[in-house]
Amino acid sequence: MRAALANLPDDAQVTVAEIVPEIIAWARGPMADVAAGCLDDQRVRLVQGDVVDVIAGSAGGFDAILLDVDNGPDGLVRAGNDRLYAKAGLRTAARALRPGGVLAIWSAARDDAFTRRLKAAGFAVDEVTVYARYDKQGNGKGAKHVIWFAKLDAERRCKTL
Repeated sequence: MRAALANLPDDAQVTVAEIVPEIIAWARGPMADVAAGCLDDQRVRLVQGDVVDVIAGSAGGFDAILLDVDNGPDGLVRAGNDRLYAKAGLRTAARALRPGGVLAIWSAARDDAFTRRLKAAGFAVDEVTVYARYDKQGNGKGAKHVIWFAKLDAERRCKTL
């Protein structure tokens, strides 16, 4: 969030949804130094609740939806997260995006079936492999993760929604 706020204008709005209240307390308490005041930035709205509900209640409200939920497009930690990555969840995310908006999803691993679901939902998909961490010289280290950048194909948007 620090990087996003550093690059966003003063009139931007960032909504952060966190379902676990203890995570919020942790970010405001013992990890406050790591959060570096981000949660107190006037552009940030922190919602204690399910990101699926936040997305569903925001038709056309987002330029971007950035998801780091569970370990990827499976309900590994919470079975309820499956609804976010299923066909209906992807349609809900598409409705929440403004024209030209981007849905970005982090995952611990590749998932070809999910890539196909994104495309079937009308998204143009760019799947990017990233390292889990970088050293001071900028060299990738550790496991490789995946981020899907999904943008609605303008021709398919009407059919998808």
